[in-house]
Amino acid sequence: MSKKTELKTLRHSAAHLLAHAISELYPKTQLTIGPATDEGFFYDFLPITNFKEDDLPIIAARMSEIADRNLPLTHRQIAKDEARAIYKDNVFKLELIDGIPGDTVGLAEQGNFYDLCRGEHVASTGLIKNFKLTGIAGAYWRADKNNAALQRIYGTAFFTAQDLADHEMQKEEAAKYDHRKLGKQMDLFSFQEEGPGFPFFHPKGKAIINIMVAYLRKLLDEADYQEISTPVLLNEKLWHTSGHWAYYKDNMYTCTIDENTFALKPMNCPGSILVYKDRPHSYRELPLRLAEFGLDHRHELSGVLHGLMRVRAFTQDDAHVYCTPEQIESEVVKMIEMTYTVYKKFGFENVRVALATKPEKSMGSQAQWDIAIQALKNALDKAGIKYEIAEGEGAFYGPKIEFHILDSMKRSWQCGTVQVDYAQPENFDLSYIAPSGTKERPVMIHRAIYGSLERFFAILLEHHKGLLPFWLAPIQVRVLTITDEQKEYAHTIYQTLKKAGIRTEIDLGSDPISGQIKSAQLDKIPWMIVLGKKEVEQNTVTLRYFDGKQEFGVTLEQLLDKVAAANS
Repeated sequence: MSKKTELKTLRHSAAHLLAHAISELYPKTQLTIGPATDEGFFYDFLPITNFKEDDLPIIAARMSEIADRNLPLTHRQIAKDEARAIYKDNVFKLELIDGIPGDTVGLAEQGNFYDLCRGEHVASTGLIKNFKLTGIAGAYWRADKNNAALQRIYGTAFFTAQDLADHEMQKEEAAKYDHRKLGKQMDLFSFQEEGPGFPFFHPKGKAIINIMVAYLRKLLDEADYQEISTPVLLNEKLWHTSGHWAYYKDNMYTCTIDENTFALKPMNCPGSILVYKDRPHSYRELPLRLAEFGLDHRHELSGVLHGLMRVRAFTQDDAHVYCTPEQIESEVVKMIEMTYTVYKKFGFENVRVALATKPEKSMGSQAQWDIAIQALKNALDKAGIKYEIAEGEGAFYGPKIEFHILDSMKRSWQCGTVQVDYAQPENFDLSYIAPSGTKERPVMIHRAIYGSLERFFAILLEHHKGLLPFWLAPIQVRVLTITDEQKEYAHTIYQTLKKAGIRTEIDLGSDPISGQIKSAQLDKIPWMIVLGKKEVEQNTVTLRYFDGKQEFGVTLEQLLDKVAAANS
C-alpha cells in the first residue's frame, strides 16, 4: 500500500472516530456520510441543535478519549434487511442502503459504534492520535440544495505529531498565498452563486490559460500530435460501452433529449475513440497521436469543492495515442520527456513519479494488465526515472504513471498521468490493418501533463505566490508616469510595446508615483516602466522590477531586447 493510500485509510478511520464521538456526545444526531479528502476528512451530520466552533474542542477531546480505548476496527458484510433494521430511524442511511448494488452492505465497527462503510481502516482507534478538527460548515444532503440542510465538520489526521505540526505551519504559509485570495486580488477568476463549482475566468485569468495552451500546443505540434475537438454531451450508450456508466455514473451529469439519456463527458477518451473509429487505419499511420483540450464535467460533492483545485467543470490537456504493442515503450518515453520539459518551464524542478497498478474494480484481463504494467516500467527505466509503486491506484481500464510536482511550499501535487489501455480498444472494437493485411487491435495510451488547466493554474499561482514568470504574466509591463506631462510619451511607449506583442498597461490614475508602484506590486506586475521629465528628454525609460531594482537610461531598443530574453 502506498503512503498516499495509507494516509487516506487513516483519515477515513478518523472520520469514523469523529462520528463515534458525536454519537456519544449528541446521541440524537443523525449520521450521514464521512469520506477522506486530499486535505483530511469530513463528516456530515443532522444535529438537533447546530454545532458551534466552541464545540470542536469538546468533540476532539472525546475523539482522543475513544482513541485511547484502542478499540479494534472491524468490517463485515451484512444483509441489506439487517442494515435497514439497524438504520430504521435514519432516512439518510436507508437511502444509501437502497442505492448500493447487491444484497449486502458493509458495516464498520469499533466498540459499540458502527457505521455503513465500504471498508479500509486502520487496525484500531489507538492509531488515530494525531488529528485536528479544522472547522464547521453548512452542507446539503447529496450536495443538492433541495435536500436536507446538514452540518459538516472538517478535520485532518497524520501518522505522527511532527507531520501534523508541519502541516499546520504549511497551512499558515499557504493561507497567505491561497490562489482564491490571489485570484480576487489580481482579478483573474471568480465563482458565482449561479454556478457553484464552475469557474468564471476574467480577462487576465483567461490570458494565462491561453498562454498555457499556446505553449503546450507548440510542443504537441513539434511532436507530431494532431488536435481534435469532441462534443461535451454524448449519448448514454457510449458511456456503457466505455465502462464509465458502471464505474462513474454517480459523478456524471445527465439529461434527457428526444427521450434518450445523454451525459456531459467526465473524460475525453470516448470522444477521441469515436474519431479514431470513424475510418479505417493502416499500421503506417501508427502511432496516431490525437490531442484535445477537452471540457469535462464531474459532479463533485459541495464539501470537497475548493477554488480551482476542485471544480465541477474543467479542461484537460488530453492526448490519446493509438499504437502497436511494440511502440508503447518509445511513445511513453517521449511523453515522460515532454512532461519534464513542461514542468521545468513553469518552475517545477522537483518531480516524484509513481506507477499505479490494478485497482480492485477494473476492466480487462490480468494478462493485459501485466503487459501494460511491464511496458510502463520499461519506459520509466529507459527514461532513467526513479519511481515508487502505488498498489491498486490505477484507473479502472489500465495502469498509469503519476507525476507529482513539489511546489515552493514543499507541497506535493499529482498532475500529469500516462496510462496504457488495452480495455477500451477491446470495448470499442478498434483495429488497424497490419502489414499482413489482417486486422489487429491497437493499444491506447492516455496522456495528460497539466492534468486540469484550472488546477494547474491554481498550483502555479500558489507556487509563485502570485508573481508569475515574466513570459506567463497576464500583464508583463505597466507604464507609470511621474506627472501628467509624460502621458503622451507613455502612450507612445505603450503602443510600441503592444505592437511588439508585449502585454502592457498604462496606469491612468491620478495617484503619485509611489501609489502607482504600490498598485503594480499588489497586482503582481513583473516590470514597471517609470517615466519622468528626464526620460522624455532623453527618449529613454527607467525599468523598475518587482523586487525594487531599477535600471536607468534604458533605450526602447534595449527594452525590447530585454523582453525578448525574458520571454525565451
